[in-house]
Amino acid sequence: MIIYLHGFDSTSPGNHEKVLQLQFIDDDVRFINYSTLHPKHDMAHLLKEVHKAIEQSDDLHPIICGVGLGGYWSERIGFLCGIKQVAFNPNLYPELNMTGKIDRPEEYEDIATKCVAQYRIKNKDRCLVILSKSDEDIDHSVTVDALKDYYQIIWDETETHKFKKISQHLQTIKAFKEA
Repeated sequence: MIIYLHGFDSTSPGNHEKVLQLQFIDDDVRFINYSTLHPKHDMAHLLKEVHKAIEQSDDLHPIICGVGLGGYWSERIGFLCGIKQVAFNPNLYPELNMTGKIDRPEEYEDIATKCVAQYRIKNKDRCLVILSKSDEDIDHSVTVDALKDYYQIIWDETETHKFKKISQHLQTIKAFKEA
């Protein structure tokens, strides 16, 4: 099973395309929708829905995958639910770069202080990070500095922030899922 979390733009047709691409490596892909506007509510909702999906599946190696803001949530929710994560262009600091787009950006700071202390050390090697060299929204030098000591990072030469096409990474994701 692959759980897919959309980014800030939940209505983008690219979400459906990514779900279809992920079905090439696992026919059980579950799209979980969340508001994107209320971080504390989103976290509680995602924890509940991901936990429920894991309980309903007999997959021994489920993963959670997300793009942008979905990558932010995939890392945290996947860690808290005990499953591996794949994060495409994760937005690690939405409280800084989403001001004006969400109602309470300061809630992301609060979530960071309430999460397990040094969770990336405990999550080491359980998240695969795929970054676009052509990301127009996020400076990935900051992302790399935050994640390089904990996770494998793969660079994509052609995709932009929304990562329309992920098919070039499917075999890597499949191997990571099954390892």
